Amino acid sequence: DCDAPLASALPRSSFSSSSELSSSHGPGFSRLNRRDESEVVYFDGQSALLYRLDKKPLKPIRDVISLKFKAMQSNGILLHREGQHGNHITLELIKGKLVFFLNSGNAKLPSTIAPVTLTLGSLLDDQHWHSVLIELLDTQVNFTVDKHTHHFQAKGDSSYLDLNFEISFGGIPTPGRSRAFTRKSFHGCLENLYYNGVDVTELARKHKPQILMMGNASFSCPQPQTVPVTFLSSRSYLALPGNSGEDKVSVTFQFRTWNRAGHLLFGELRRGSGSFVLFLKDGKLKLSLFQPGQSPRNVTAGAGLNDGQWHSVSFSAKWSHMNVVVDDDTAVQPLVAVLIDSGDTYYFGCLPSYCEHGGECSQSWDTFSCDCLGTGYTGETCHSSLYEQSCEAHKHRGNPPGLYYIDADGSGPLGPFLVYCNMTADAAWTVVRHGGPDAVTLRGAPSGHPRSAVSFAYAAGAGQLRAAVNLAERCEQRLALRCGTARRPDSRDGTPLSWWVGRTNETHTYWGGSLPDAQKCTCGLEGNCIDSQYYCNCDAGRNEWTSDTIVLSQKEHLPVTQIVMTDAGRPHSEAAYTLGPLLCRGDKSFWNSASFNTETSYLHFPAFHGELTADVCFFFKTTVSSGVFMENLGITDFIRIELRAPTEVTFSFDVGNGPCEVTVQSPTPFNDNQWHHVRAERNVKGASLQVDQLPQKMQPAPADGHVRLQLNSQLFIEISAYFATGSSMTYHFQEHYTLSGNSSSLVSSLHRDVTLTREMITLSFRTTRTPSLLLYVSSFYEEYLSVILANN
Repeated sequence: DCDAPLASALPRSSFSSSSELSSSHGPGFSRLNRRDESEVVYFDGQSALLYRLDKKPLKPIRDVISLKFKAMQSNGILLHREGQHGNHITLELIKGKLVFFLNSGNAKLPSTIAPVTLTLGSLLDDQHWHSVLIELLDTQVNFTVDKHTHHFQAKGDSSYLDLNFEISFGGIPTPGRSRAFTRKSFHGCLENLYYNGVDVTELARKHKPQILMMGNASFSCPQPQTVPVTFLSSRSYLALPGNSGEDKVSVTFQFRTWNRAGHLLFGELRRGSGSFVLFLKDGKLKLSLFQPGQSPRNVTAGAGLNDGQWHSVSFSAKWSHMNVVVDDDTAVQPLVAVLIDSGDTYYFGCLPSYCEHGGECSQSWDTFSCDCLGTGYTGETCHSSLYEQSCEAHKHRGNPPGLYYIDADGSGPLGPFLVYCNMTADAAWTVVRHGGPDAVTLRGAPSGHPRSAVSFAYAAGAGQLRAAVNLAERCEQRLALRCGTARRPDSRDGTPLSWWVGRTNETHTYWGGSLPDAQKCTCGLEGNCIDSQYYCNCDAGRNEWTSDTIVLSQKEHLPVTQIVMTDAGRPHSEAAYTLGPLLCRGDKSFWNSASFNTETSYLHFPAFHGELTADVCFFFKTTVSSGVFMENLGITDFIRIELRAPTEVTFSFDVGNGPCEVTVQSPTPFNDNQWHHVRAERNVKGASLQVDQLPQKMQPAPADGHVRLQLNSQLFIEISAYFATGSSMTYHFQEHYTLSGNSSSLVSSLHRDVTLTREMITLSFRTTRTPSLLLYVSSFYEEYLSVILANN
């Protein structure tokens, strides 16, 4: 009965998967999708089906091939047809992707690089049914997999359709031909196999003479012997019984993943004799064995295992050694002779590494820790930088001039780098030195040839330099140039004889304080070059030494990475230049304050994105006793930082486990109109809050709780009020004037002029208490209006 509920008749024991563990690939699911025996053909990886077409005098102008397949392995030929001259069409499953090869002739059968190669799909070896449609019309090819179509127009004529009158499915069985084509045969099932409207499966089932069956092909699709299980989140796991009491540990399984890191297997040995963990790190499989009183034993095998393909793993530990085999890679680790007593349960699952910035992750079954030593970062997940963001921040801390590490993007992906901070009375200059020569001397060369092309490398990477320059208010780089020549150059058209390359690898011909593309030194802009025909002193070619001191200040082009000098046929000319360090001052993120003059003032920004890890830092000063600094809301999640009382700053949030708060209390008020620094961080391990130099407060995350912060509204930077129980704020709109009999008409008219016929009040609120009085308005005539949040 197709209208009857399918699942209601199944016992509860049939549903053993948790909400986060999928066994949709299992036998129970497969039986619900079972095909009739007459509809399918099963190929065991060593079989094929050959279909001989009718040799009609007129070939069809359109070829249409359609089928459905369910693959048991990731590689195999689904269909193949070829001609007399090497031309062919082939449909092949390669590493779970479906590839259609088209070769127009005079070539060997397809390799991984064919004249025409169309690829669709991914992970198609998932033991589910997938549909394929191939349409060949003249030179037009339409290739469709699961409703995703790739259209292709082949070059040349349609000679590729001049193929033999036979087509093979599941492999290439033709004896004595195509021996050079060594492809793996298909292992799996085909159904609804049609060629130009002909039901090929029906012909095969009825043993028609057009069909030749090779190997052990059959007309039923067997159920898989293995049951894949999908782990949908880091909290998914599968607990299987171990061989308790045996003097060895032995586990064999297959896995596939796109994740570079994750927890695959954990088990504890009996009698407190230790534990082992098998996990992925950087796409490699690592095994760690922990035993009391001994350092961990580690084995690494395989590489690039996060490619989405199936990989076989065999792990064993016994008495004096342990070994791991991943596919064909074997790694062995000798052990101190000790009894390995297998435990009761093995836990399979995936716990990805949340350690950032290269932190070393150590995992047990239900938790993890990060070793941040040597990374330049700190915190539970190595998220927070140990270093200030700029020299301006070092100056604010009262640090003297000297060498300092700065981290221009804070907790971002770019690492810290070493600079010299030159603290002056009115600024902090960041000095980034290059590793190029201190001075470059140039002598004449043939006309138009470079006399010198010198590159300059910096201690920081391109991304770090870009972040530091973008953060600064101003950057500059000085070039000191001295030049002399025995005679004037032949070229007198003012064409620049030198240029420089910036950080984006673009060539610039401007110099000094001039604008980009002006092709002038500063003297050219000011009109005081020694030769008015040229825009730089050194281009004049005087028979005397001249000099230019050039300041490059277009910071989006800095720093200089290369300087090129050419000549115009002056064999006795000579020049020398020195490139100074990159100099940057200021910090645009440090002194960009905003003032909130009323209780309804706010700024709004796009939604705050920090699902797993996020940090916020800012300075504030105020004279009010309470207010919200920032707030961002989701459907149920939120994040907020507020001054809850004159001596309390609170960081509160909800990621789905209920509201959580971290509060820092101060012995002195924060509303003293002085600057105070706030830094808050939330990650999968918990939350922290620090204000000024007061002790940092921390709140651990609940075990097995939600970890992702989901926000969808705008981020508001605002000021508002917090009301404790019993507190209130009263605002008087105007004083009450009592009009006596001898009151002047002027007073009466003034009062009448400010009497309103309509008033509007707007507010927003959030509370966990009921009943609550939100608003009360009274008049001078014993009238009132109130807004109350009732118990319900």
